[in-house]
Amino acid sequence: MCGAHLNRLHSCLHCVFFGCFSKKHIHEHAKNKRHNLAIDLLYGGIYCFVCQDYIYDKDMEQIAKEEQRKAWKLQGIGEKYSMWEPTKRELELLRHNPKRRKITANCTIGLRGLINLGNTCFMNCIVQALTHTPLLRDFFLSDRHKCEMQSNSCLFYSGHRSPHIPFRLLHLVWTHARHLAGYEQQDAHEFLIAALDVLHRHCKGDDNGKKANNPNHCNCIIDQIFTGGLQSDVTCQVCHGVSTTIDPFWDISLDLPGSSTPFWPLSPGSDGSVVNGDSHPTGATTLTDCLRRFTRPEHLGSSAKIKCSGCHSYQESTKQLTMKRLPIRFEHSAKLRRKITTYVSFPLELDMTPFMASSKESRMNGQYQQPVDSLNNDNKYSLFAVVNHQGTLESGHYTTFIRQHKDQWFKCDDAIITKASIKDVLDSEGSVSTYCTVGVLSRVQSKISN
Repeated sequence: MCGAHLNRLHSCLHCVFFGCFSKKHIHEHAKNKRHNLAIDLLYGGIYCFVCQDYIYDKDMEQIAKEEQRKAWKLQGIGEKYSMWEPTKRELELLRHNPKRRKITANCTIGLRGLINLGNTCFMNCIVQALTHTPLLRDFFLSDRHKCEMQSNSCLFYSGHRSPHIPFRLLHLVWTHARHLAGYEQQDAHEFLIAALDVLHRHCKGDDNGKKANNPNHCNCIIDQIFTGGLQSDVTCQVCHGVSTTIDPFWDISLDLPGSSTPFWPLSPGSDGSVVNGDSHPTGATTLTDCLRRFTRPEHLGSSAKIKCSGCHSYQESTKQLTMKRLPIRFEHSAKLRRKITTYVSFPLELDMTPFMASSKESRMNGQYQQPVDSLNNDNKYSLFAVVNHQGTLESGHYTTFIRQHKDQWFKCDDAIITKASIKDVLDSEGSVSTYCTVGVLSRVQSKISN
C-alpha cells in the first residue's frame, strides 16, 4: 500500500488484506472492518486490536515456526539460527535438579581471566570479545557445535574463578594460522579474522550450514552473526548507468586522520557535540564521521576510467560504498602498517540506517540525515566490546572492555579483570570496537532479568 521498507507487514486473519504495522495501515483496516486479529508475517505473532497487544497461542507459534522453515527452505537458505530451547530430556533433568544459580545485575559468572602464555595478549582480548558475543555464546553453550572455542565458552561459564590457561587454543591458532605462530607480538585484528576463518570452516559442516541448497551461500552460525553485504555502485558520468556489485564482509576498516589518505572536516554547521545520541568533545573526530566518509561518493578520475556497458566505451565514473545487508554483530577497525594515535570517539549506540543502500537516495552528497523511522531497531547497534592497544606496533599490550549486563562494564587485562565505568570505555582509543544489534541485546538482557 505505502511501498515502505521494513515496516512489519501484518496479514488480517478475517480476510485477504496485508498492511504495515509501523504506518498504521493494518490498524486502519481493523478499525474500518472490525477485523480485530492480524498475524505478524515476520515473527508469526498474533496481534489483537481490542487488547492492543500481541497474544500468545502455543499452536499458532508452532505453525509459525513450521511455515518459517518451509519459507527458508524455498529460498535455499536452510534453517536460520534460533535461540536455544530445552528438549524434553533437558526439562526432565531440570526438574530433578531444582537448585539454580540466580543471575543478577551484579553477577560475575562468565567473567574469567586468561593467562598470558608469552605475548599472547592479542589472542586473549579477542577470545574475551568472542566469548561475550551474545548469539555466539548462546550457540556454544547450547552444545550445538564442538570445538576449542566452544570448550572455552563452557569453561568461562562453569563458575570457576581462577584464570584459564588457553594452551590448546594457542596450539590450534599456530596450526591453522602459521603467520601467527611464535611468541612475537601479533595484531589482534589479524587474529580475529584468522579465528573467524577457522570457526567458519568448522561450523559450515554443521546441520545449519549443510541445509543451504545454494552452494554459494553458507548459513552457518558464523555467517549469520558476522557476515554483512557491502554494496559498490559505480556510476558512469556520461550516461549515468550504474554497475552494482555486492561483496560479503566481516568487518570494515575506516580511514583516520593522519593516515595516508586525505581526511575531511566535520559536516558544515556541526560542532561535533552530539553524534548518534552521545556527547563528544567539540572538534573530535567521531566514528560517524569515519562512516560518512567511507560511504560518500568518490570521483575515480581520468586515470581510472571504466568500460561502461551503456556507452560501450571507457568513461570517467564515481564510486560509492554502502551497506546492503548488516551483520548481527558489527565491527570497525583502523588497520594500517603504522599506528595512528588520533583519538576517534565512538558511541554506545550506533545507528547504521544513514549508511544503508536503501537510504542512499535520501542522502544528499553523502551528508548525514536522521532516519525517518526511529522505532526501527534493525539497523541499530549497541556497543558490547572494545579492544585497546597501548604502545607501539613492535611492542605493546592489548586489553579489552567487556559489557557483561546492560550497564556493567569490565576491563580484561589477561588474567586480571576489574570493574570499569562507561567513561573508561568511551575515553579509550578503541582499536577494535564491536557492536551487536539492539534487538539481540535486549532479548538477551530480558532472558537474564527473567
